[in-house]
Amino acid sequence: MMHIPDNYLSPATCAAMGIVMLPIWMKTVKNVKKNMDIKKMPLMGVGASLSFLTMMFNVPVPGGTTAHAVGGTLLAIWLGPEAATLCISIALLVQALLFGDGGILAYGANCFNMAFVIPFVGYGVYSFLKDKFKSEKIAVVLGSFLGINAGALCASIELGIQPLFFKDKLGMPLYCPYPLKITIPSMLIPHLAVVGVLEAIIT
Repeated sequence: MMHIPDNYLSPATCAAMGIVMLPIWMKTVKNVKKNMDIKKMPLMGVGASLSFLTMMFNVPVPGGTTAHAVGGTLLAIWLGPEAATLCISIALLVQALLFGDGGILAYGANCFNMAFVIPFVGYGVYSFLKDKFKSEKIAVVLGSFLGINAGALCASIELGIQPLFFKDKLGMPLYCPYPLKITIPSMLIPHLAVVGVLEAIIT
């Protein structure tokens, strides 16, 4: 559900999200080169493969569609959020180019939602809570649950604003036709009820 296909977002939205991701990728590459032990670099390949496999297993959710975990918080805790961003970006690129899972033009938006928001929100919540509970598992569960739901919320907003800004001369939506009042609950209900729990279990 979170992989946005092509033609659901306007070219302007796709371009804007790609531009947003460029400095994020540059910063994460710089930080990974600076802070990660070179002996741990091969683990990023393992992390990208792990995220790729995690996203390939879809589960049925309410509404007649399917959804999947991402493993973003897991990779952020294991390798750091910057490395997680790069791992998931690579996994999403392979999926878009070879499997048609997520649009090529929408690659920037999909990376923002899954490769940036999920690891950083999940890791931020985990880091904030890990010393506040006796068991670190509580921080892991809450971080991964909130991380993937934050990513789903971002995707629903990107889809939901399309009919507000992009219409033809007759007022008909050119791209995603569903407004925010539909896209937000459609994305968040299954992620809160099913996918967030799955993400927490995997993490």
